[in-house]
Amino acid sequence: MTATVGQFIRLLDDLAPPRLAESWDNVGLQIGSRAWPVKKVWTALDPLPEVVAAAIENNVNLLVTHHPLIFKPLKRIDSDTPTGRIAEMALAAKLAIFCAHTNLDSAAGGLNDMLASRMALHSLRVLDQPADANRCKVVVFAPETHAKAIMDAVFAKGAGRIGNYSSCSFRCEGMGSFQPGELATPSVGKVGALTEVRESRIEVLADRDDVDRVVAAARQAHPYEAMAYDVYPLSGQDLGIGLGRVGRLPSPMTLADFSKTLKAVLNLYMVKVTGPAAMPVETVALCSGSGSGLFKSAVASGADVYVSGDLGYHTARDAQQAGIGLVDIGHFGSEHIVVDALSSAIRKVIEDAGISADVEANDMETDPFHYL
Repeated sequence: MTATVGQFIRLLDDLAPPRLAESWDNVGLQIGSRAWPVKKVWTALDPLPEVVAAAIENNVNLLVTHHPLIFKPLKRIDSDTPTGRIAEMALAAKLAIFCAHTNLDSAAGGLNDMLASRMALHSLRVLDQPADANRCKVVVFAPETHAKAIMDAVFAKGAGRIGNYSSCSFRCEGMGSFQPGELATPSVGKVGALTEVRESRIEVLADRDDVDRVVAAARQAHPYEAMAYDVYPLSGQDLGIGLGRVGRLPSPMTLADFSKTLKAVLNLYMVKVTGPAAMPVETVALCSGSGSGLFKSAVASGADVYVSGDLGYHTARDAQQAGIGLVDIGHFGSEHIVVDALSSAIRKVIEDAGISADVEANDMETDPFHYL
């Protein structure tokens, strides 16, 4: 089945929900129409003019990038500017450009988890947990005979996701009681008679935006005329959503060995390191992109070393005073891994959705910095 840009957007929004984007960010469809058909997809870090031109030359219909084409509202579209030229080329060729930026950074399974995976970290937790995780617990009471059908229905609407896991739930059994009134038409029991039924308490997590759909799906699969359920708002819990990660190495190593290993697995020309070479490292905090803003969170996390990009002189001095190591892998180095990983993730979700399209990772981008 050939899908449209709009159908791809719905799948991409599941991978990186737009609500997770920072307030200053601009994510989602940057150029194009949701009605355009998509047969070929490219992933890239930046929507550079040369990347867009190559995508058009290769008959790409959708370019998915990490960095936005448009950060701030445009006052004009001038084709003599880089942004205007990109817009002109893309619209003329019907190439849609879509961005998943800080929402992909914060998403469970997103860029920070990809970076942690490259380091083989385990026991992961979020470095910068959102004040409000925007999640709810939905609890449904149902006869034991219908528990499985209800769970399948709510999972299909996106409930039950925790970190990199789906279809998560908790269920316990108990005795439910009810007495149908005169106007009731009960599927179990009789009007005016107290009835007791063996029931399951089914608990799942859901995004607040999905709660109505989850409850409606549960109600449709439920046998009772009146379904008993509760919805509890949640906040302050580590649900695998947020900026940065903290995890543990498979075994301790020195800061020097850790830095060399990191340089190798990320295929970097160089890394900048603060801290004694022999410093033991076991717990690692990380943040993709420009991570100096999360340095205090890294110190508070108890990590031995903080890995990020664009770490400045004063951050390095603060690290020396705090007794934590720093490894600056560069902005490009910390994020370029998203190109291959995102293309793999898109292939999987479109296969599950029954969509046919070629998905390729663009490999023409390089670090804008040269090291002499």
